[in-house]
Amino acid sequence: MALTPSTMLPLGTRATDFRLPDARSGRVVARGDFADSPALLVAILCNHCPYVRHVADELARFARDYQHKGLAIVGISSNDVSTHPADAPDKMAEEARQRGYVFPYLYDATQEVAQAFRAACTPEFYLFDAARRLVYRGQFDDSRPGDRTPVTGRDLRAAVDALLAGQPVPAEQKPSVGCSIKWKPGHEPAWAR
Repeated sequence: MALTPSTMLPLGTRATDFRLPDARSGRVVARGDFADSPALLVAILCNHCPYVRHVADELARFARDYQHKGLAIVGISSNDVSTHPADAPDKMAEEARQRGYVFPYLYDATQEVAQAFRAACTPEFYLFDAARRLVYRGQFDDSRPGDRTPVTGRDLRAAVDALLAGQPVPAEQKPSVGCSIKWKPGHEPAWAR
């Protein structure tokens, strides 16, 4: 299984606007829906990737831990479902229910949001401050499928804790690694080739 690292979008980048359907409710969710939240986490996910599956239960726990602390979270899947039907919206809804995700799990059918975030892999995490400027991008933690390192979300938790406490987010940020975004023919951005 080939590893794809995240592109490490420059810190300070403004969060792209998005308006995407939630796979469970069908309701359109927009970045502006979280305007009152002091922090926004965008998690690029999918159902089939073993790297996402490896962290998914802890990600669900992480979301439950932070849902009442001011962190807004959205998961977004952008994979081409014609080649990866396990990532289709109906399967996303099922995955969100089974995992106990307490955040919207949005489907990016056009892949425009993934391109705007320069997303390269799943999972990938982007943390934005109240002004929606990027303060963290990278891995959940050091654990990988097949190793014995516990999945804790340590890196992301440290970034969120610092941001919510009004402290500087740790400067050391490691790229996430995982499965590549499954681009539709003709949609693969130049930086992903």
